[in-house]
Amino acid sequence: MLSIIVAIANKNVIGKDNALIWHLPEDLKRFKQITTGKTIIMGRRTFESLGRVLPNRKHIVLCNDMEMNIDNENVEVLKDIKDLDKYINSSEENFIIGGATIYRLLMPYANKMYITKINQDFDGDAFFPEIKEEEWEIAATEKGTRDEQNPFDYDYITYVRK
Repeated sequence: MLSIIVAIANKNVIGKDNALIWHLPEDLKRFKQITTGKTIIMGRRTFESLGRVLPNRKHIVLCNDMEMNIDNENVEVLKDIKDLDKYINSSEENFIIGGATIYRLLMPYANKMYITKINQDFDGDAFFPEIKEEEWEIAATEKGTRDEQNPFDYDYITYVRK
């Protein structure tokens, strides 16, 4: 099963210049808690933006550039969306973590979405696809902690496919 995990600002902005625009330590803790011990699926640029292999997670990098060689047993490079069948059809929850192109390509295969909705405008160049209300329903919401380290108003929203 595929699930999406993403932080989205107003106007569906998710990043700029291949990086996150905001810093919310509480959201990063939540990301770690949800994805630890799981498989995370991403595009090449998202993988490169991580700067390292995240501990205790299997990384699947979807990339049509097969010149990409990563010598790490926790990283697998796949060249085609068809190569993801075992993750799409798995009973285990596997996470799509970005970027914009990967979200757009894999959203039709996702059954659940963990959204951090940041109620703030940011200038960005990467956008999350529109969430179609006829396809998704809200399963849970929770207000995020706003404090000195987490300076924005944000909510955690979990969607499940109808």
